[in-house]
Amino acid sequence: MYKVLVSDPISDMGLQQLTDASDVEVVKNTGLSEDELVAIIGQFDALLVRSQTKVTRRIMEAGTNLKVIGRAGVGVDNIDLEAATSLGIVVINAPDGNTITTCEHAFAMMMALARHIPQAYMKTVTGEWDRKSFVGVELRNKTFGVLGLGRIGTEVAKRAIAFGMNVLGYDPFMTEDRAEKLGIKLASVDEIVRNADFMTVHTPLTKETHHMIAKPQFEVMKKGMRIVNCARGGIIDELALVEAIDEGIVAGAAFDVFEHEPPNPDHPFLKHPKIIVTPHLGASTIEAQENVAIDVSEQVINILRNEPFKNAVNMPPIPAELLNKIQPYFKLCEKLGSSLAQMTEGAVREITINYSGELADLDTNPLTRYVLKGILSHHLGAEQVNAVNSMHLAKQRDVNIVIQKSSATKGFTNRITLSMKTKAEERWVSGTLLAGFGERIVQIGPYPVDVPTEGHLLLISHSDKPGIIGRVGTLLGSNDVNIATMQVGRTDIGGSAIMVLTIDKKAPKTVLEQLSNLPEIKRVREIGLV
Repeated sequence: MYKVLVSDPISDMGLQQLTDASDVEVVKNTGLSEDELVAIIGQFDALLVRSQTKVTRRIMEAGTNLKVIGRAGVGVDNIDLEAATSLGIVVINAPDGNTITTCEHAFAMMMALARHIPQAYMKTVTGEWDRKSFVGVELRNKTFGVLGLGRIGTEVAKRAIAFGMNVLGYDPFMTEDRAEKLGIKLASVDEIVRNADFMTVHTPLTKETHHMIAKPQFEVMKKGMRIVNCARGGIIDELALVEAIDEGIVAGAAFDVFEHEPPNPDHPFLKHPKIIVTPHLGASTIEAQENVAIDVSEQVINILRNEPFKNAVNMPPIPAELLNKIQPYFKLCEKLGSSLAQMTEGAVREITINYSGELADLDTNPLTRYVLKGILSHHLGAEQVNAVNSMHLAKQRDVNIVIQKSSATKGFTNRITLSMKTKAEERWVSGTLLAGFGERIVQIGPYPVDVPTEGHLLLISHSDKPGIIGRVGTLLGSNDVNIATMQVGRTDIGGSAIMVLTIDKKAPKTVLEQLSNLPEIKRVREIGLV
């Protein structure tokens, strides 16, 4: 019999699969302190929690039989993932359980926004019968922009189509074929901003998506736009949004999330007559709470029975002999993936990974997962992607993964080459480990280089003309951007060339724009590998 401890309140219906299993014994004991958990956890094979229980290393070390920790929800910040990984304990969550609930809340917010429902309600219950102040707009025939076409964004788009809306969608992983089947027209963020009547965001919060809708976007936005955010606070610049509403650019907004939660009492959203707010209720339904428990219960049974499972958020155990050989390459693979993602434009179609040298004779599946982690984290956010779920996330987004192995290493003991095809282009990068120097990028496209996989890099594509290096150095120096190292490469005299610079700090956006405007420069990419 497998013993499962449920240490937080979880509905009986959500635990039904566990309680019905003939080989599982479920014990519900909530509100335990760390000391109390340490005293009893040794007898259990699995632990189920929500957000109340803090699962520390001390608890896990006492859980000598513990094989899996299930989080009935999405966030796992109450679980020490590093400790779980080092102790060989799989941690799983339920990222799909709140998809429909969040989708429906976003749509409800959009309808409330279109018809001024909260504002009309407040006036009506105070005794005012005011119909003239709350003339709304229909959704039918309106252009609806969806930024982020993952699980939730896709479901929102389906419902908008059912309401007769014309849907424009942006997502770096959505293919045209899949978008066409869904009835969505793919568009850039700029096209959505300029043309949509309603817009909703469903992207993760990353360095790239932070304030992706800010003053520059509001300046070119279609007048009368209505904006909904039930994803993450910080994707839309809150102060810039208030200015845009007051200036008559944006007709109204509905937010379930804030950049800092809970918001300060003087936050401008809270008293603005054209902004609807709710306290992060996206996943707050009876069904969602049960669904996440059901999802986790199913995965716990699979893990205990040694059957296939999904939604693990940490690295499962790897045989010690294999781990000793491949672990030094984990960081290299992730950084190669991250660098390639940052230097490539367009929706990802195919990723090819070539392992050469001694690596060709090993099980490289764990390395592939780290490569995908680096690539997907750039688009989806580091908190959503890990070395276990990266393969699943890539397949979910119809990204084709091709693995190649070769004994030829071109002068290196081991070499890993990544190639990525997108709708717009194909780029590739190679890396290796150098004794005494660590992880290095040794080739970018056709250009041999020797670049560390850390810090802030500038990748500049240009024509091989005299004086260009001096102009770049002068421009960076005049903007107080210090160059640590510089490398150049070219295919032939006067042809295409690159510069790879390591700089001491992130370059301001204005500096990147100035670099792009220099004569002979074709493309500038900042690559953050911090």
